[in-house]
Amino acid sequence: MADKDAAKKEAVKYQVPPSVRNITKENTYPNSTQDLPFLQPSDLTKKLINSSKVKIENPDLIRMLNETSINGTPFAIGYRAIVFLGQWPLNYESSETSPNWEYQKINTNYFDNRGGNAPYQIKYVQESQKIVRGGLTSKIPDAEEVKKMMLLKAMEKTHLPLAFETIIGAGTKNDHIYNIPTNRLGYLYAYAPGVNEKGKVTYGEVYLMLKGNRKSIVIKNVTSQGIGAWIPVQDYVSFGFVASDRPR
Repeated sequence: MADKDAAKKEAVKYQVPPSVRNITKENTYPNSTQDLPFLQPSDLTKKLINSSKVKIENPDLIRMLNETSINGTPFAIGYRAIVFLGQWPLNYESSETSPNWEYQKINTNYFDNRGGNAPYQIKYVQESQKIVRGGLTSKIPDAEEVKKMMLLKAMEKTHLPLAFETIIGAGTKNDHIYNIPTNRLGYLYAYAPGVNEKGKVTYGEVYLMLKGNRKSIVIKNVTSQGIGAWIPVQDYVSFGFVASDRPR
């Protein structure tokens, strides 16, 4: 019961609010879809990963293991070798994933209706192209590989279209109408949403152990480091409307 309640809370946490709208069709800049950076391990890679006492999730390391070919030999009795594959970020453990629907301001539409005789209707129009970038909150070794693992975990948890860079093209529009009353100034603010991802990345030296026909992975000198990142939500815009009797 507690697990179901926790799952419901998580679903509500990542539910897109009414003030946030999908602009994929209206966006004048076609963002490329960000595919999940997940690579299916081969049978040999699965066996090697399962032999490790430390979880291996790094897609780049999995790709390298997939490309590794180890042929058996009839003279394997007594054969022994240790191959150093390098130091790698092995896995990322997510501790907190929090959406910020007003991560970065991207546009302001404005109209002065203080001299008007009727309410004025205003709609969102992106005045200039805006590039919204995320990134890690601190320097860390092998940053690009860590970003891939963090992106994967954040997408799995939120089910949102995330990317470390998204672009809102000039002239992008939305048909929702906001009414500016008479004797008021109207401000329609647009924001790019983002997700704040926090957790822990584990590093280690990776060795391929060959003993006879047995093959395994051994991890040495394991270390962990806390890390955070901001990841924009692709092709979504959050709106905030304010009608005021004085300039803001």
